[in-house]
Amino acid sequence: MNRSRAWWWLSLVALVGLVLSACAPAATPTPQVIEKEKVVEKVVTPTPVPRKVLRLNLGPGDVPTLDPSLATDTSSIQIIELAFVGLTRQNEETAAVEPGMAERWEVSPDGKVWTFYLRRGIPWVRWNGQEVEQVKDEKGNVRYVTAHDFYYGAIRTLDPKTGGEYAYLPAFFIEGAAEFNEGTITEPEKVGIKVIDDYTIQFILKEPVGFFANIAGLWMLRAQPQWLIEEKGDRWTETGAYHSYGPYVMKEWVHDSHIVMVANPFWPDNIPSVPKPKIEEIVFRMLDESPAFAEYEAGNLDVAGVPLSEIDRVKADPKLSQELKIAPILCTYYYGFNVTKPPFDDARMRLAFSLAVDRKAIVENVTKGGQEPAQWFSRPGLQAAPTLQTHPNLGVKYDPERAKQLFQEVLKEKYGGDVKNLPPITLMVNQVEGHIKIAEAIQQMWKEVLGVDVKLETQEWKVYLKTLQTDPPQVWRLGWCQDYPHASNFLKDVFYSTSDNNHTKWGNPEFDRLVDQALRETDDNKARELYAQAEDILVAKDAAIIPIYWYTRVTVTKPYVKRTFSVLGGLEHIEKWDIQQ
Repeated sequence: MNRSRAWWWLSLVALVGLVLSACAPAATPTPQVIEKEKVVEKVVTPTPVPRKVLRLNLGPGDVPTLDPSLATDTSSIQIIELAFVGLTRQNEETAAVEPGMAERWEVSPDGKVWTFYLRRGIPWVRWNGQEVEQVKDEKGNVRYVTAHDFYYGAIRTLDPKTGGEYAYLPAFFIEGAAEFNEGTITEPEKVGIKVIDDYTIQFILKEPVGFFANIAGLWMLRAQPQWLIEEKGDRWTETGAYHSYGPYVMKEWVHDSHIVMVANPFWPDNIPSVPKPKIEEIVFRMLDESPAFAEYEAGNLDVAGVPLSEIDRVKADPKLSQELKIAPILCTYYYGFNVTKPPFDDARMRLAFSLAVDRKAIVENVTKGGQEPAQWFSRPGLQAAPTLQTHPNLGVKYDPERAKQLFQEVLKEKYGGDVKNLPPITLMVNQVEGHIKIAEAIQQMWKEVLGVDVKLETQEWKVYLKTLQTDPPQVWRLGWCQDYPHASNFLKDVFYSTSDNNHTKWGNPEFDRLVDQALRETDDNKARELYAQAEDILVAKDAAIIPIYWYTRVTVTKPYVKRTFSVLGGLEHIEKWDIQQ
C-alpha cells in the first residue's frame, strides 16, 4: 500500500482551537417548596457529559478518494478502514487475521474454496446533516449489509470500467477475476465469487493460498452501496451522500482542509476485533509535518508525527520524550527508477546510483528515528521474507568505490566519458518536509560520489500519484506498507511485470517465475530462498529500485489518549482508542 496520509470532521470554525467540551457546573439540587398546598419542584440541570473528540493529522494535500474500489494510499484507506469493515480484519498490533464482518469461514479440503458467513443485523448508515441514521430502501425498510453488497463491491473493483488500480490483487488469486478485469470475459458470473445466500459468500481460487483470509478482508473487496453508486456516480463519496456501515461514519469532507468522522451508534458492541467506539468524533486535518507538530505543542492536535528537524529536541525534552513512541512498522522506504528513461535504461547506471547511497548515514543523521538501513525490499518480519540473520549479504549496501567504477564504465561506453553529456536527471518526491530532507541528503551523496548534479522536484500527493501512474520521472520516491503480512505482498504485488503498482516500467520473467513459485510453496524456509533470489534480481542484478530504509513510526501522543500502536503502516484502529481526562 502506498503511504502518505490525511482527514475529517468539524466545520472550519470548530477546527480553530477545538478542545474537549468543558463540563458546565451542575446546579445545586433545591428541596421542594410548599406554596398554597401546591408542590413546586425546581428543575435540576444535569451535568453535560463531555464529548470525546480526537484530533489527528493525515499529512499535506487532499485525500485522493474515499471509494474502496479506487483507493491506493493510506490516507484514503485509513478513512475506509474506519467506515467499512472487511470480511476479516487484521489485528493492528500483531498483524494476525481476525473475524470482521464474517463471524467465521471455512476452507475446502483442496484449499481452493473459501466460504465466509456474515454477521446479521448490521445496517448501512449515513450522516443526514444532523445525526447518523440508518439507510432505508424505497419501501422504508432498513438496508442491512449482506453478501450481495460484498459481491457487488468485489465485482465493481474487478470491472475494467471502474479503473481500480488494486484490482490486480484479487485478480491474482480468484478464478476468472483476471480475465474479467482484462475484459477477455464480460460475464461477472464467470468470476469465482458466489453468493450462496444473503449472509454467505464464497470465493473460488485458482490454486490454494493459505493466507487468503487476509486477502478477503482488504478494502477493495468490501461491501459497497450499489443503489447509491448507481444514483450518484462519482459523487457518492461526498459529504451528505456517503453510505457506510463500520464503527465510524463520515460526517464532513472539506477538500484540502479536513475530514470529520463520527461514531456509528448502530455498530454492535459484541465484536471483540472491532469494538464499539469510545471516541465520538475524529477530526483529520491535512497539514505538513512542522505545522502539525506546532499544533500538537499548542494543544490543538492529540497525535502527531515528529519532523526530522525536531527529533533531537523531542528526545531531550523531559515532557515530549515521555510522549514519544518509536517502533518498527511493516513498511519499506525506497526510490524507484523509470528504466525507460536515460541514463537509467542501463542497469549498471541504476546500480551505481544505488551503491552511492549511504543508508546508515541517512538513518543516523537525517531520519534519526531508529529506522534500519534496507538492503532489499520485503520488510523483515513478514512471513517468508529474508532477514538479516538468514541473508546478511543479500541486496545492496553503501559501496562508493564500486559505484564509481560502474558509473565510469557506462559513462565511457555511452556518454563519451564526460558527465556533461548525461541527460538532465530529475529526482521527484511528494511535498512533505521529511521526504525533501532525505532527497537533499541523497542528492548530495550522488554529487560527492558520482559527481552528478540531480535536480529535485516536488508535487502535492494527489498530483504526485497521478504522475507516477502516467509518466514517472527518472527517479522517484515511495513507501510500501503491508496489505497482508507476507513477502508476496511486497514482491509480487508491487514489482510483478503486470502490477499496477510497478511504476518502474521494469519487468523480468525470471523474477515473475520466482515469486509465482514462492507463492505456491507451503514451506516458509523454501519460499524465503525463492524470495531472496527475486530480491537479488530486483535490487542488485537489475537494480530497478533503491531500497533505503525499513520504517519505524515516530509519533507523539498526548498522555490522555489511550491507544494502540499499529504495525500496519499508517492504518490505525481508532475504535479501540479512548480519551481519559
